[in-house]
Amino acid sequence: MMQKPSIPKGTRDFNPEQVAKRNYIFNTIRGVFETFGFQPIETPSFENSETLMGKYGDEGDRLIFKILNSGDYLVKANQEAIENKDSNELTASISEKALRYDLTVPFARYVVQHQNEIEFPFKRYQIQPVWRADRPQKGRFREFYQCDADVVGSKSLWQEVEFIQLYDSVFKALKLKGVTIKINNRKILSGIAEVIGASDKLIDFTVALDKMDKIGENKVKEEMLSKGISEEGITKLQPLFSLSGTFEDQIESLKAILSTSEVGLKGIQEIAFIDKAISELDLYTAKLQLDVTLARGLNYYTGAIFEVAAPTSVKMGSIGGGGRYDDLTGIFGMKDISGVGISFGLDRIYLVLEELNLFPETVTKNIEVLFINFGEQEALFSLKAIKQLRSNGINAELYPDAAKMKKQMNHANKRNIPYVVLVGESEIASNMYTLKNMVKGDQEQVSLEALIGKLKQK
Repeated sequence: MMQKPSIPKGTRDFNPEQVAKRNYIFNTIRGVFETFGFQPIETPSFENSETLMGKYGDEGDRLIFKILNSGDYLVKANQEAIENKDSNELTASISEKALRYDLTVPFARYVVQHQNEIEFPFKRYQIQPVWRADRPQKGRFREFYQCDADVVGSKSLWQEVEFIQLYDSVFKALKLKGVTIKINNRKILSGIAEVIGASDKLIDFTVALDKMDKIGENKVKEEMLSKGISEEGITKLQPLFSLSGTFEDQIESLKAILSTSEVGLKGIQEIAFIDKAISELDLYTAKLQLDVTLARGLNYYTGAIFEVAAPTSVKMGSIGGGGRYDDLTGIFGMKDISGVGISFGLDRIYLVLEELNLFPETVTKNIEVLFINFGEQEALFSLKAIKQLRSNGINAELYPDAAKMKKQMNHANKRNIPYVVLVGESEIASNMYTLKNMVKGDQEQVSLEALIGKLKQK
């Protein structure tokens, strides 16, 4: 029995309408990136395992798709690992490459490899797919696109300010209102860990805290306890869970909580600078919000961290995120190069725009006019006209077969093509074209010049 075709869980096929809508988002984001001075690069879909592993924390490492070595990979397999059923050691011996988990670490590798060709500060954008062995659910896929923008070679906080403006400009261009740009600072989190006596458990602390929106305060506390953070330390955290008021009010509360932490106060100073600048510059549609529980459990962030929430009317996870990383390139041997970057979650933005009916009708516009095929002579005459239409920016095509007229008309209707052109012997003799409006049903005879004029007006 023939096997029924399928695709892996967490992946998708896209029909023409979906591709058109995705391209609308891509092109909108790309246009804003370039307006802000970012330049495009691309990196391979897979990297050497050593490039990726250890850069995303333990949870991130588990979600990296490994690629088996070519040929008879078991020949070089770690036999002791096989006998001991040690999957980590076994994987290291049979897989030297992996699909990229995000675009930031490959970008850091790119910067180090091409440092002599790059003019710093270097502003790059990258729009490519990434892969994560995650549990598929609404808005979460195993293969998805990221749209990243990063600046490396500058420690200036004006870069963070510009990225907030960039987020806001993209959502303005997409006509997506009510987006919240959440911001925190890794230094503030380090200061909190210091104050509660958990500096040696910073990673465990931030990973647990980052789950606040998903599992709630009590579950977060339970996870912290399980990681060895003391009951006394968790009690000291309580004021954080109940921070309220304006951005400025929360900053003042944080100053009191972190008064004994130098690194924490440094983080507050950076956050306050960004808030003051944005207050002066104003945002088009987005709102900037301080969220001290925001941790984004990735090891490489060292300063500001961002996460973008969809409008509250849509139940959706984050649609973007990013932050400052002062030592990311250092792991590849290039010290003292600071960077900051953000990412747009294309797939989730698509779902949000779809749910809010924000895609323009023109996005899915395809063929504007179909020429009916009545035979070889008529087809050749039609193709000469089609060539002129296309040179004038009008999407046109000829039905390939001289099929029954009803079949060709049905084809136009099913594809929502608004106009058809009929060319028979009389049209050829008079050098005219019969233009039929498929919505209204009326038709008229026009010259080629008039045909071009009418279709360009639509």
